[in-house]
Parts: sequence; C-alpha cells; structure tokens
Amino acid sequence: MPALTPSLTETQVPAWMAPQKLLRLSIVVALLTIVLKTLAWWLTGSVGLLSDALEAFVNLAGAVFALTMVTVAKMPADTGHPYGHYKAEYFSAGFEGILIIGASLAIAWAAASRLWSPQPLEQLGWGLLLSLLSTALNGGLALLMLRSARAHRSMALAGDARHLLADVWTSAGVVAGLIAAALTGWLWLDAAVALAVAVHIFWQGLQLVWQSAQGLMDQALDAPQRLRIDSILSDFARREPGVVFDNISSRQAGERSFADLHMHVPGEWSVSRAARLRTALEGELLQAIPGLYARIELLPLGMATAIEAAQLADAADITSSRQST
Repeated sequence: MPALTPSLTETQVPAWMAPQKLLRLSIVVALLTIVLKTLAWWLTGSVGLLSDALEAFVNLAGAVFALTMVTVAKMPADTGHPYGHYKAEYFSAGFEGILIIGASLAIAWAAASRLWSPQPLEQLGWGLLLSLLSTALNGGLALLMLRSARAHRSMALAGDARHLLADVWTSAGVVAGLIAAALTGWLWLDAAVALAVAVHIFWQGLQLVWQSAQGLMDQALDAPQRLRIDSILSDFARREPGVVFDNISSRQAGERSFADLHMHVPGEWSVSRAARLRTALEGELLQAIPGLYARIELLPLGMATAIEAAQLADAADITSSRQST
C-alpha cells in the first residue's frame, strides 16, 4: 500500500492555520471575550448581554475539549487502535453541539424571566462597543477555522468554528435587540431577541450533534467522492480486460477516508502483475481523494471469499423457503 500523503488542500493553507494552533488561539480569544462580554453586561444590565457572556464560557470549554480531541486524533495508530484515533474528533463535535444546546437553554431561561419583568438599560454605548469588538474577534477566527477545517478535514475544528459562528449570531441578535429597545423604548425587545437567538443556536447545536453521530456510525463517503472512486474503477476495468471490481464500501473517520473493495483478475495472471496493477490503482485513488486508505483484496475471477459464499448460501436458503411457501 502506498504511503499516506497529506491532502492537496492542506498545502494551500499556511502552517499557522493548523487545527491545533487555531484551537489554542480560540482558547485565548475565548478568555478575552469573556472579559469583554462580562464587562458589557455589567455596564448595561442587559439580559441579552448576560446570555452572550454565558456563551463565552461555553466557548472556552468547547475550545479546550476540541484541542484535547484533536491532539488525540493526531496520535499514530497502535496495537489497540490499528486504524488510528481519527474518530476522536467526532466526540469533540458532539460535545460542542451539546454545549451549544445547553447555552441556548440557559439563554432562553434568562430571557423568559426578563421578558415578564423588563429592566432599564444603562450605558448602552460602551456595552454595544464591547460586544461588537468581541463579535469581530469571534467572527474572524471562525472564518479562519472553517477554511482550515475544510483543508484538514477536521470535524473538531469545524465544530468549534460552528460554535463561534453561533456566538456571532447571538451577539448580533443581542445588539439588534438593544438598539431596537433604545430606539422604541420597548424594553421587552431585549429579552425577545435573546429568545429568538436561543432558538436559532439550539437548532445549530442539534445539527452538530447529528453530524457527530453520523461520523461515529461509519458514515459512507459523500456522493462526489464515491463517484470519483467509481469512475476510476470503471476506467481501470476498461483498460485491463478481465478485471472486475465488486464489494465496494467506504467510510469516513475524521480526516481519514477508507475504502474497501475486491479486485478480481484472470486466474492465469502472475501475482506480480496483479500486485503492480493494484499499486497503480491505489495511487490513482489516493490522488483523487487525498488521505484515502484503500484496502484492495486480490481474487481470481469467479472466486468468492468465505463471507461472500456464506451470504450467497443464506440468500439461496431464503429464496428456497419463500418458494416452498
């Protein structure tokens, strides 16, 4: 099997945008935004800004956990984990989703009580300025993290970026609510907007938990990647008469992609010839899908594995029993 090479897209992002480095930066930004948002809430007394400050603490916890899981995912394969530790990133994404859901419930709870008992707002100018500054920090970092997550295929980094974007939405909604309350004198708008934001980020959290669960359950590669694999196999079969591919399956585990298939070759071929063709096929698959780990089993034409033979026998038994009834 050819040596695994980094994704071609990884070379298109600078080294300082590596997942671990951005997650360390995320921890620093989370600490800074905690200070800014807590100060903004203290100055204004806004429940919206209070909810914003609460989510900043969640951001910190999420970034620390994501960094831990990315570090685990980078550990090399060992005897107990021969396929590596790539799935650790899905735990991080799921944890981030749960934190987002928890933050949305806390925001909704605080906003609901304030909705029935509006409180006057003070020093909105400074409060809005501090909130906008923290929003700009989170938004800029989230965009960098999303770009790096696509390049490195990092679910943990994507989850933390989605978390930061949820925080940006929260802050934008809070600022809009405060401005509307100040302009109209309707103090309940502060809490109403906070409730709307809570619903939005609750949905974001649910989506993140769902995506994490799909990854942990060995979700197949996406449709474009499967089509590339099928195209390469069809091209090989045309160039090499007598070669047949079957039992093709795939799965995604963090930044690593896996594909399993059988390659049937004419029985008169030498092992050396079949092995050379397999090596060439592995190279093309890896070039088409960077980071792919392809396991190709060589079989002579007309031969099935023991598992396939058992499956065929079971299918025949089922058909026979149905016909008899």
